[in-house]
Amino acid sequence: MAEPKTKATAKKAAAKKTSAKAKKAPIKAKKAPAKKKPAAKSRAKASTKAKTRARPKAIDTGRNALLAGLGVYGKAYDQLLEQFSSLQEQVDEAQSRLTERRKQAEDLYNSLVKRGTAVEKDALKALADLELDSLADRSKLEAQMKKAKSRFEDLRTKFGKAA
Repeated sequence: MAEPKTKATAKKAAAKKTSAKAKKAPIKAKKAPAKKKPAAKSRAKASTKAKTRARPKAIDTGRNALLAGLGVYGKAYDQLLEQFSSLQEQVDEAQSRLTERRKQAEDLYNSLVKRGTAVEKDALKALADLELDSLADRSKLEAQMKKAKSRFEDLRTKFGKAA
């Protein structure tokens, strides 16, 4: 036999040889034995029964997963409400304490105003008792000073501040 001149012609020749061998060999069809057919039917029935049994399980599993998600949401919501009510109570307590402190401060202020009014009246009365015209005489001046000092001393003891 002569050698082919190119690679393409060599491939064509090899393809012809394999196709000729393929034509000569007869194709045998495989047939399933008759005994296996009933087993296949029973497998099909078993698989459909398994599918029908698996479907409710799958539905229940999916529903349970959904319910678990809703449960998580509900629990988070409840915790949020508890925290909100706790914060609201804290705010209410702080406001009531603030209101009490404001009232105490206002009461203290009012009592200081009353005390200042009383001190002012007594001080004006003490100054009115002084005879300012007689201040030119030294002895009278000293007597008036003693009198004023004793009045102021009385005021101090009256209002709780001793010298």
